Amino acid sequence: MTDSDSAPDPTPQPSPDLLAGVAALRAMNPDSLMHRMGIEVLEASTERLVATMPVEGNTQPYGLLHGGASVVLAETLGSIGAALHAGPGKAVVGLDINATHHRAARSGLVTGTATPLSVGRTLVSYEVVVTDDEGRRICTSRITCLVRDAAPGA
Repeated sequence: MTDSDSAPDPTPQPSPDLLAGVAALRAMNPDSLMHRMGIEVLEASTERLVATMPVEGNTQPYGLLHGGASVVLAETLGSIGAALHAGPGKAVVGLDINATHHRAARSGLVTGTATPLSVGRTLVSYEVVVTDDEGRRICTSRITCLVRDAAPGA
């Protein structure tokens, strides 16, 4: 089998333009909650976004991943996806979010995977599934963002 006969790599590759957009969003506020919670975006495409977050440092008093931390991960991914969809000259704000917590995580990383449910001119909704290191579902969330024109000079 020659190199030209080999199957294409099935691993989704982030679009350079979308990753530049993610980097620009991160750079807007280097002291943001995203930074403090250790959220790292691994993949950004129009079909899905993937990010990880450590459990350590994001726990409640019993040593379990805080449910609010899962929601922060979900809102981060949904908001980034909505902003990338909206494009330049637009601002995105969270309008609604909900979460169902299925099981606890005590260590390692959790991974959030966001897929669009509906992308429109003014509203964008994502489903975000948060899993543990073993691929078990920790949380399911849905976020809806409002897309508005950015303020002049913003």
